[in-house]
Amino acid sequence: MHTHLIQLRDALAAVDAQTGKIEAWGGKLAAVLRGGGRLLACGNGGSAAEAQHLTAELVGRFKCERRAYSAIALHADTSSFTAIGNDYGMEEVYARQVLAHGRCDDVLLCLSTSGKSPNVLAAAASAGEIGVTAWALTGPAPNPLIAMCDDALAVPAGDSATVQEIHLVLIHMLCDVVDRTLS
Repeated sequence: MHTHLIQLRDALAAVDAQTGKIEAWGGKLAAVLRGGGRLLACGNGGSAAEAQHLTAELVGRFKCERRAYSAIALHADTSSFTAIGNDYGMEEVYARQVLAHGRCDDVLLCLSTSGKSPNVLAAAASAGEIGVTAWALTGPAPNPLIAMCDDALAVPAGDSATVQEIHLVLIHMLCDVVDRTLS
């Protein structure tokens, strides 16, 4: 078996014991969305792509027809992202948007393979300031993002590509729970 497939198999086996957390997150997120709240999501690079993938599944659809729900990938508004980065620094690009768009009882999903990205950490801190629930999908624990969020699921894989691939699996599982709950 190819080395990459072995890493994926081992990482999937390791997170399998934590899939109850995804079920709980999906139930909580469905309640937030049903109540008119929103999901905010952030990450850098491949994690940003996964954040946008998640929000597209919620605004559009995952597997079944249902109403559209409010979900914002914080990197996707390029004018805000670049203006904030230019005026306040890259560490603030997500934090200021959390403060602008987040409301008490919304959810922020922070994606980071390292758990150390300063702009994602700042977003989690801003969420805490205004009562937004912050969850993290990260690479190996411990890391600073886990400590800053209300809950986290860490993928115990040393390779960033493997961590991101497992994050996508977890995102699809989360969308499945939301669909089953809201349909």
